[in-house]
Amino acid sequence: QVQLVESGGDSVQAGGSLRLSCAASGSTDTYCMVWFRQAPGQERERVAVINTRTGSTYDADSVKGRFTISRDGAKNTVFLQMNSLKSEDTAMYYCAAGPLSWWSLNSNCWIDQSAYKYWGQGTQVTVSS
Repeated sequence: QVQLVESGGDSVQAGGSLRLSCAASGSTDTYCMVWFRQAPGQERERVAVINTRTGSTYDADSVKGRFTISRDGAKNTVFLQMNSLKSEDTAMYYCAAGPLSWWSLNSNCWIDQSAYKYWGQGTQVTVSS
């Protein structure tokens, strides 16, 4: 059982930066960790993923070059560094996780949200223009 707690959401001006954190209880050394976001009235969208075993990452086209996912293994925490924020980045951001054993040890983790079992409560990001 893994519990996830997100933090770092805030209200910022367009062009600003934020760093979100997702602290996990229980080992996530061989996991897919993913950031999703959901704006009001819109479907949940994958933002960025990381395979904690290989370190490989993948970003959505909408955030490529602006957002970076990373992990601190010692702290068992995944981060989402968000730069050059736009008003369209306004959303609730969720962290999710699933063990690689469900898929493949070398999975790129770009997996549908329905496959993820462990979710955090979300952290709100609001970007004003």
